[in-house]
Amino acid sequence: MLNRRSLCALMGATALALSVAAPAAAQDKIIIKFSHVVAPDTPKGKGAAKFEELAEKYTNGAVDVEVYPNSQLYKDKEEMEALQLGAVQMLAPSLAKFGPLGVQAFEVFDLPYIFADYDALHRVTKGEVGQMLFSKLEDKGIKGLAYWDNGFKIMSANSPLHTTDDFLGLKMRIQSSKVLEAEMNALGAVPQVMAFSEVYQALQTGVVDGTENPPSNMYTQKMNEVQTHATVSNHGYLGYAVIVNKQFWDGLPAEVRAGLEQAMAESTDYANSIAREENEKALEAMKAAGTTEFYELTPEELQAWKDALAPVAEEMTDRIGADVIEAVKSASGS
Repeated sequence: MLNRRSLCALMGATALALSVAAPAAAQDKIIIKFSHVVAPDTPKGKGAAKFEELAEKYTNGAVDVEVYPNSQLYKDKEEMEALQLGAVQMLAPSLAKFGPLGVQAFEVFDLPYIFADYDALHRVTKGEVGQMLFSKLEDKGIKGLAYWDNGFKIMSANSPLHTTDDFLGLKMRIQSSKVLEAEMNALGAVPQVMAFSEVYQALQTGVVDGTENPPSNMYTQKMNEVQTHATVSNHGYLGYAVIVNKQFWDGLPAEVRAGLEQAMAESTDYANSIAREENEKALEAMKAAGTTEFYELTPEELQAWKDALAPVAEEMTDRIGADVIEAVKSASGS
């Protein structure tokens, strides 16, 4: 929740945003504040920059996109409320962030080992199931525009993580997600919910022992400087939903919205095309840096991880919805 000062600032920004949301009555450019919590040189950061470029191009300069990376405006727990209040117009939160809104269906993406690879994933995000999930956001005042990949996550800590027993008692940072809490509990770790912008310092000072991230996030936030071990487990997926304030979106002139839709489609293709490459480069760069020892699971160890995490899906069925889990499994071919 936002504190009193932040809320007052949001209320003022909301009034401004609503005036911007009626462009027919104004001569100035339409401002789209696009806030996100990761570095500009991540797949999401580069996708946001590409959208800024294309949105201004395809609307013939009618729109001015202002990108604010690295939690410059809002942290993880603040940004969704800021969007709903109209203080920002666009976000790209991770798919785990919709649970607190009461839309737990998106937590299906957090289930361990639910996607075999990117092809399986894209059969969901680019198809009817992905659109069905977006429809669940509309009564929250949110319009879903696109799914952007980051990648598959690895585990890191200041001790080796070869077997599931190695997690016993470790304080592991996670996003706010009941599925991720269940994941860490299944491994015997102690889940610690924490804003992404605070993780480096928490790892550095020992407030938490480890975390999970795609390599690009780990590298761009320099977490490899404060983690001595990592395991390339690819146990879960981290992706983002590009979302917009629905009132703002619906209030745009049709020709402006069409230009923005074209810009979003092309920037989505771009962001997703570079995600795998960026993660591979980040992993190699961290290996070369030598501050973190990276471990590849043997087939037997990988199966043991899958067995240990298998109960999470059953445990979360009532929360996510059996129909949602089945729809994702069917679409993905898992």
